[in-house]
Amino acid sequence: MSIAFENVGIAVDDIEAAIAFFTDLGLAVLGRDEVSGEWADTAVGLDGNHAKIAMLQAPDGAAMIELFEYIHPQANATSPTQPNDIGMHRIAFRVDDIDAALAIAARHGCHPLRGVATYQDIFRLTYVRGPSGIIVMFAQALQSG
Repeated sequence: MSIAFENVGIAVDDIEAAIAFFTDLGLAVLGRDEVSGEWADTAVGLDGNHAKIAMLQAPDGAAMIELFEYIHPQANATSPTQPNDIGMHRIAFRVDDIDAALAIAARHGCHPLRGVATYQDIFRLTYVRGPSGIIVMFAQALQSG
């Protein structure tokens, strides 16, 4: 059996705001659709599944994000994920300029949870609270190679 990474799916409450945030960071929209029907009910496991979706790709082509905004059934609002919650809770990006990434995030009302830290003179990194409460990590390598 072979296996390959396909994408990370993220449910959002405002797909347009999430697309604006991620494309401003440099991701490209590969496609958009609105999905529903028996196949969608079966695949996702929800009756009456109806959602707006968008597939985005990182500039290096190595990773994709699928955003989805539920039309039906109504999305379940949850408390914002905390870094120590069990389960999937963040998406991470390596950036070449963390200050530029933070300036882009700030234009979308997204700011570091606490600040920017330096890990063993290898990375500068921070977590920001992105659209729909998504935790987004930015990491900038301090040494090349």
